Amino acid sequence: MGLLDDLRADRRAAGKLPRPGADKQQPALLLIPDISGFTRFIEESGSLQAPFLVADLLEILIEANTLNLQVNEIQGDAVLFYRLGPPPSVAELVRQCRRIYLDFQNYLRIVARDTGSELAAALHELALTLKIVVHYGRVSVARIREYTKLMGRDVIVVHRLLKNNITGSEYILLSEGYLATQDPAALQQAFSWTRLLPGATYYEHLGETPYHYASLSPLRLLLNSPEIDDDVPVGRGCALKVRRALRVPAPYAVRVINNFRLRPRWMEGATAVHYDVTKAGRLGTSYKVDVFGGQIDFQAVQQFEDEDGRLEYVEKISHFRLFPNSLLFYGFEAVTLDACLVTMELRYGHIASASRLVRFGQLRRLHRFLGRSLHNLAELVERR
Repeated sequence: MGLLDDLRADRRAAGKLPRPGADKQQPALLLIPDISGFTRFIEESGSLQAPFLVADLLEILIEANTLNLQVNEIQGDAVLFYRLGPPPSVAELVRQCRRIYLDFQNYLRIVARDTGSELAAALHELALTLKIVVHYGRVSVARIREYTKLMGRDVIVVHRLLKNNITGSEYILLSEGYLATQDPAALQQAFSWTRLLPGATYYEHLGETPYHYASLSPLRLLLNSPEIDDDVPVGRGCALKVRRALRVPAPYAVRVINNFRLRPRWMEGATAVHYDVTKAGRLGTSYKVDVFGGQIDFQAVQQFEDEDGRLEYVEKISHFRLFPNSLLFYGFEAVTLDACLVTMELRYGHIASASRLVRFGQLRRLHRFLGRSLHNLAELVERR
């Protein structure tokens, strides 16, 4: 590579923007995932659970963070993320956007499975989806009491880009500010799974603003079939599963697992549980379990019986650093009137570590955790 090529590469790595100067502005990536259909869903769904579902979805967006982004603010149906410094490569950015979209849509699909619920009916009628706007520019960062406030022209630009001329409601929009930092060949390769198209919208005070965009719809082929982690044994995908027969009726096993107070008596390494006793037993209830010196947040998401009489209970796991946006599925299949087959399955989108050794080790450790927990559960219920 010659000197001129080196200089060009350095410009791209620095985002073609100067370092913070006298104006105190800094180069920053700005990224906004925006929930399309939010207002109509809240107003027309008729479900009291609708606002809580949207809150869960916003948390899903935040936990899908793979680029070490910072949350600047939550704006009703959107999250403004930022990251100071050089821009991520387009390959890293696309992986981030794919992760956000898949985690968001997979969670919606889980909620929509319970066809008997009012919330699921509303989701089938009033679809929610996602658009993601990405911009790279310069911002001023101000601290106002305990809050961080981003200011500057580029903050206005990224918000304006949410209103555009693009047909459809699920796409990635890349501003010219970000595109200018990337190699055209890398852009083409990163979007080989869809089409990156040119577009432009006129905004008052900003003028004609060009951008490129790509539909996220092709990713629907991956829903409920997560992208495979290279370190997961073939056939297991992004899931860990254990099974055990229990000599108790299936409804009894469900009641034991639903009883938050009993978690420390069977969950491996658990020493205490914290929850609001007035809300225990309700779907949507959150609780915390002290495990191995740390703490894991759980939330009851769903409980229903399928057409074959199989019972299922689902919990969302939050603030699980290495396995963000994980879901824990409990399946209960009656074998006889007094025995059932219980399955514990943890599904995750990705493992938040760049080290293959760490990822492999954590998967083995988590699989042992599930197996020992189910063994402890069997001992607890069979002593009754």
